Amino acid sequence: MEKSKVYFTKEITPESLIRIYKALGVELKGKVGVKISTGEPGGHNYLHPELIGDLVHLLNGTIIECCTAYGGRRQDPAEHWKAIEEHGFKAMAPCDIMDEHEEMDLPVQNGFHLDKDIVGKNYANYDSVLVLSHFKGHAMAGLGGALKNISIGIASTQGKAYIHTAGVTTDAAELWSKLSPQDHFLESMADACQAIIAYKGAENMVYINVANRLSVDCDCSANPAEPEMADLGIFASLDPVAVDQACYDAVLNSPDPGKKALIERMESKHGIHTVEAAAQLGLGNREYEIVSLD
Repeated sequence: MEKSKVYFTKEITPESLIRIYKALGVELKGKVGVKISTGEPGGHNYLHPELIGDLVHLLNGTIIECCTAYGGRRQDPAEHWKAIEEHGFKAMAPCDIMDEHEEMDLPVQNGFHLDKDIVGKNYANYDSVLVLSHFKGHAMAGLGGALKNISIGIASTQGKAYIHTAGVTTDAAELWSKLSPQDHFLESMADACQAIIAYKGAENMVYINVANRLSVDCDCSANPAEPEMADLGIFASLDPVAVDQACYDAVLNSPDPGKKALIERMESKHGIHTVEAAAQLGLGNREYEIVSLD
């Protein structure tokens, strides 16, 4: 398989986000959803409107999200809307909590554990998707990038429970008592990615990972640990496997001694296995070529 191209710039600015999107050489068509994490109130590492707003406006995009499954303010749609407003997204662009009213099942083909992915029904309303992810650590998945953003991120509350338990339950109240073995959870995220991409069409999705504020904790945390390593830059690709692999490798290969905590978090949870599983499902290529824009 030919290596996938991953574009890179060290510069993390609104202008460089637009430049790296344009370097991909594709035009997202029709109604564009921009999938981000709106961030749990109390946390501050999510991608802020001041950084992403110009690109969202260029695409005439709508910010798309789904509710959480772990409690917190963003599990309830009314409180999630308040968080979206508090974090400045509502003033920046149209926003859509895709599972606010209904959800739908997407079939998983030849998955590891799941037969379906349960997502916000409004996902059907978008012709193309910019997957705009904050790359960082994660307390459960080890790392969060493009693959987590479209699997857990586009799943409804019930869908999130289904992924976390590798298909055992859709009841968020049972999630913590029925968690699957770690690798089964990570493989189930890959299953969900397969459904998400197949439904929308790989040609209608692009992926940008912003590797800044490299905390060991996700933006779903209301009190994330402070980053111990410096920002890396922005990575972009048409291949979600390659872009996450490139970010993972960039952390491992960084000369920054502060990387130790993030590496320990990623490796302790076997975070790279989501990338491995997604590659096994044919969602992308772990072999990539970095194209620097600097």
